[in-house]
Amino acid sequence: MEKIEKEDLIKTNTENAMDLGVGTIESVALGAKEVEVKEVAVEEQKDKTGRRIGDKVVLSCKHPDKDEPIKISTVRYEKNSQMKVSGIWFNKDAAGLIQKGSALALMMIKFGAKTISDFKGKSLPTTQDDRGYLCIKAY
Repeated sequence: MEKIEKEDLIKTNTENAMDLGVGTIESVALGAKEVEVKEVAVEEQKDKTGRRIGDKVVLSCKHPDKDEPIKISTVRYEKNSQMKVSGIWFNKDAAGLIQKGSALALMMIKFGAKTISDFKGKSLPTTQDDRGYLCIKAY
């Protein structure tokens, strides 16, 4: 059997891509349904230039309409009588605790989580953000 070189594989994939037309199948967005949190992680976030901009809490969740887990790192919540959508940013105060009043803190209070690891195993409601992506509904 002939060994396929990496350059040949890239060339073949590019040639195949050049021959593709527009599909006829609409993409289907997942509906806003309750999800079960399977894993919780804090992931470093970078801007387009690769510069570190902070850490986000990322929830790997089981959605009832999808076999593979989905990742959610945004939350819709109410603060000062206004609805807000924010990343679930991981910020600590001077005492090394989750920053009071942050989106993460408000989400933890809403769902009775004392630590972010308490989200694991919880069923959480979702809604869509302004761009149509799923986010946690914490209001």
